Amino acid sequence: MRTHVSTPGRAHRAEGARDIHRALPEEVPVALVFNGTTQAVMMATPGDLGDFLRGFALTEAVVTDLAQISEIEIVEHPQGLEARAWLSEDRAHAMLARRRSATGPIGCGLCGIDSLEQAARPVPRVRSDLRLTARDVAGASDALRPHQTLHQLTGATHAAGFLVPGAGIAFAREDVGRHNALDKLIGALLHQGIDPASGAVVMTSRVSIELVQKCALAGIAILIAVSAPTAAALRLAEEAGITLAAFARNGAFDVFSHPHRIIDEAVHVA
Repeated sequence: MRTHVSTPGRAHRAEGARDIHRALPEEVPVALVFNGTTQAVMMATPGDLGDFLRGFALTEAVVTDLAQISEIEIVEHPQGLEARAWLSEDRAHAMLARRRSATGPIGCGLCGIDSLEQAARPVPRVRSDLRLTARDVAGASDALRPHQTLHQLTGATHAAGFLVPGAGIAFAREDVGRHNALDKLIGALLHQGIDPASGAVVMTSRVSIELVQKCALAGIAILIAVSAPTAAALRLAEEAGITLAAFARNGAFDVFSHPHRIIDEAVHVA
């Protein structure tokens, strides 16, 4: 399924009006199905759905390792798409203990859960020796921009990028939803055999609590965002041992938690 469409419109500017065509991102219901049971239905951009399913499975604790997924297939329906996975028997039982039952809109990743306890789910504490230079962090948003091909076409998608110390953005994924973009990125890294803990995540959005939850479950120690964190996201980042840098744009940034991972000079490896 295509990720964007071209649609006619009329542009009104100070110098006058003219007919135009604009590219708009597609946004479709995507059912994430494990062993025949729908765990969530998310409004998402219909690209990189295998990565989306893998990342969602890990960051929502459906699996603890991709080896627990035996097969993935994407099935198109008139109403939307299904991303299907088959799990090992032990994970299939664990999945039923935390099942989502509602559609999750792109603005809120927690809307599908069915109890307050799930919203405040505990996350592991991230322990990492990863370090970034201040220059890496200050330039992270600019480094991500060339990888935002769908955003360049539409101006309407978020991106999540994987920043490798001293090497720039190694991977990026886009989606109309910031949570979806992060799941796609984590899924892509795992599928390529890359440890998400070996780099930082760069987001083109504000930082919500679920982005921090997902990073903690993936073992990501540094989260960099172009906009602000919520207070709840910051509290969880402090608790989870995650370095949270925000307002990362125009060569500047603010650090809100665990600043020891960001250093002023270059990292030298013996």
